[in-house]
Amino acid sequence: MAKFTGVRSSVLALSLAAVAASMAACTSTDPARAAAPANAMPEMPGRAFAQRTCAGCHSIERTGDSPHPDALPFRRISEHYPVRDLEEAFAEGIFVGHPDMPPFKLSPEEIDDLLDYLEAIQDPV
Repeated sequence: MAKFTGVRSSVLALSLAAVAASMAACTSTDPARAAAPANAMPEMPGRAFAQRTCAGCHSIERTGDSPHPDALPFRRISEHYPVRDLEEAFAEGIFVGHPDMPPFKLSPEEIDDLLDYLEAIQDPV
């Protein structure tokens, strides 16, 4: 009986060690493993462009108000028209929006990146 108890103790000890190792991996402080907040977006090139160019007036995140009261939060664009419909306007230069919106023109790569980001953050309808 003592031999059986020793084997059972060894199995239990190995099982507990495996559980502890799994828990350590799940609760690691490694930033790559850290859980992102529900409203956080993965870093995308279009987000970086929006942060540099648009965030002074528009909310570019899944939550929050736009700093400029007349600037539509980017997550609500699809309530007004399909996001991909902006492709031509971005290529030719946007001259409409809120009354004091500066005109700007995007490169083909910036257009694709920004449209991908805009599509990723739209509020569900």
